[in-house]
Amino acid sequence: MKIKHLKLVLTIVIAIGLMGGTVLAGGFPEKDLTGIIMWGAGGATDNVARSITPLVEPYLGKKIILQNKPGATGAIATQWVYNQKADGYTLLYGAENPQLYRLLGISKLDYKDFEPINVLARGVAVIVANVNTPWKSLKDLIEDAKKRPGKINMGSTGPGGLPYVVGALLKTVNGVTFNPIPFGGEGPAITAMEGGHVEFSSVGVTAAREHLRAKRLKALAVVSDKPVPGLEGVPTITSVYPEYKKYLPWGPFYGVWAKKGIPEKARKKLVEAFKKGFDDPKFQKFLKDFGAVPMGLSGKEADKFLKHWQSVSCWMIYEAGGAKVSPAKLGIPKP
Repeated sequence: MKIKHLKLVLTIVIAIGLMGGTVLAGGFPEKDLTGIIMWGAGGATDNVARSITPLVEPYLGKKIILQNKPGATGAIATQWVYNQKADGYTLLYGAENPQLYRLLGISKLDYKDFEPINVLARGVAVIVANVNTPWKSLKDLIEDAKKRPGKINMGSTGPGGLPYVVGALLKTVNGVTFNPIPFGGEGPAITAMEGGHVEFSSVGVTAAREHLRAKRLKALAVVSDKPVPGLEGVPTITSVYPEYKKYLPWGPFYGVWAKKGIPEKARKKLVEAFKKGFDDPKFQKFLKDFGAVPMGLSGKEADKFLKHWQSVSCWMIYEAGGAKVSPAKLGIPKP
């Protein structure tokens, strides 16, 4: 009888051990993850990605191997992540651009096809120029552009990118056009501007701040109706042209997404890990120094923000003449 009981106990212990091993083996993550950055090295999205990731990895217990896949205004990276399994092991480090893809005919995808792990921060655009250009103000640039329509080289990141949208605004409000020169991200565009290959561009304050501090670029105006901390001496675009007020506030944002449909346990683990990384004092200091506004949104809050941003931006571009298809036809409501 005792032997039978002992066998029974051993059987139960072994079964529990096997079950426990199965649970552990099925835990997320079991291997390193891949993080795809939709813009090139040195840009704002790249900087944000490389700042948050080391702070998140300890909470996942695995590495996130970062790769830059620039091109097509971020659509190459977005499509690549979408083509992977919805298992949580492939993350998209992106900016605002996918919310414009359908309007501009770049892709059928946007962030409705992805799970927002964390919308980390939003930024402000600043119009910057090569230090050797003759312009001392935004008005100087606009007046020159009116004299030389389509002749001034503008660093761009393709249709839907931040320079594209700001360029559309300048065209609508001031009636000026430029010669857009495409680059794989803000970083390469800034490098080209500093080298004199393009004369000006519009980039996120987060990407331009250190270059401005080092006086490798000069700022003409911030695309904001309020002064930007750290750039108080740079005029707001509304102080120069009040007509821009109806389009503001507007600006880029940065975050991390996974393909829609990932397992709930994986989603929760990722959201929790990125929330802890976001709350880390080191990341908060990075955002402050970088000139970005902390957000830290996930789930329904993130979805609400993304839909509102898409509504405002798509209608802004359409009314500026930057798109032929009305956002209404795409099911994007007018704000």
